Amino acid sequence: MSEQPEQVGMPEDRKGTPDGMTSDDVEKRSEMAQYLGIGAFPGDRDALLLKAHEMGAPDTVTDRLRSLPADEEFTNVQDVARALGLGTEQHRN
Repeated sequence: MSEQPEQVGMPEDRKGTPDGMTSDDVEKRSEMAQYLGIGAFPGDRDALLLKAHEMGAPDTVTDRLRSLPADEEFTNVQDVARALGLGTEQHRN
């Protein structure tokens, strides 16, 4: 696993992995967001899969999306991550 680059100009309490998430969660959520974009939301599993295919998403992304519940609508990638059982960012005070 590679080291994260130094985040210049970032306050100390904002560096690193967000509370409630592992680095793997962050990577998976980021990868999904890359292939979905904001235009995919709101959307159900089939709409998200269609968008991911249009954007050339790899099998790792489409396989994750395929495992989502078919009858649920997602408003953002955070909702998708939560439904997949990934850790989600906790709000900081």
